[in-house]
Amino acid sequence: MIASAALGVPSLALAAGTEKKDKRPVALLVPLSGARARLGISMRQAALLAENSAYVRVFDTQGTAAGAAAAATAALKIKPAMLLGPLLAEEVPAVSSTIAGRVPVIAFSNDAVLRQPGTFIFGITAGQVTSAVLRYARGRGVRSVAVLDDGSPWSAAAALAAGRMEAELGIRIHVQPLTEALPGGDAAPDAVLLPGSGEPVLAVARGLKDSGVQLLGTLQALDHRPDALAALDGAWLASPDPAAFGTFASEFAARNGGAPGAIAALAYDAAGIANALRASNSLSADGLLASKGFQCVTGPVRFRTDGSVARDFAIVMAGAEGYRPVAVSSGA
Repeated sequence: MIASAALGVPSLALAAGTEKKDKRPVALLVPLSGARARLGISMRQAALLAENSAYVRVFDTQGTAAGAAAAATAALKIKPAMLLGPLLAEEVPAVSSTIAGRVPVIAFSNDAVLRQPGTFIFGITAGQVTSAVLRYARGRGVRSVAVLDDGSPWSAAAALAAGRMEAELGIRIHVQPLTEALPGGDAAPDAVLLPGSGEPVLAVARGLKDSGVQLLGTLQALDHRPDALAALDGAWLASPDPAAFGTFASEFAARNGGAPGAIAALAYDAAGIANALRASNSLSADGLLASKGFQCVTGPVRFRTDGSVARDFAIVMAGAEGYRPVAVSSGA
């Protein structure tokens, strides 16, 4: 579904209410030691912006499958209503098997293959943002897209998602290596999707300048440097709404100092969802599934019975002043 105008996402932080709340804790499973400790600490800080600290118990996964299983075992002892985490793809199966369906899990991984009933994959996936930008492009008249694969797992997942959209959208998809010349003549695409990021992507964007081919991208390509904005000028990208993220970032900086990343925003959103469900006394998997959706910094989300999450994104247009939201489009 596409609607013009930017996302207006109110903060989920500490929803007020006079009704009696469910006082069961939620368990936050993040790496507080090991290589990703700094990221885990920022996730904990973000979660505590959105949910009362009295209801959040934090467990260190150490960034490993064994550590995540141990953290899940320890979390079960406090009888949590819900688990938020873990972060890494290799940790998710360990947690799911330990929990064995006793409580819902909102995992921060973006590996959609790991979803299952009761274990919701909450990370932003390449398939979600690819679907969103292609839906918007098709609505603007684009009928053929060349997807330039840079060899990264994210790019490969985006290419796969694009191929799956052909029949649904009535759009022609051609996947090719990033370094390969675009087809010409009748096979020339209306648009080029650059799923990845970095200088190779910007070099391709510069080469297509003034060619008449519409540039498409995902949040991976968001780059606020002046030379990047010049290369991406006029491109359409799917990402969380910049204004909503900016509000969260300001709240985070005021409390903790520093700038949060998108993964910290996921922790904020998951904790905010728990807070909203607590306020309505529906802190459970049934509550997640019964809701028509939650307004989040990373985009409005809806939970599905198979463990997948549908998320809406802002479509932003790159320009000299930055990225301007022009529409909202739904991801897979």
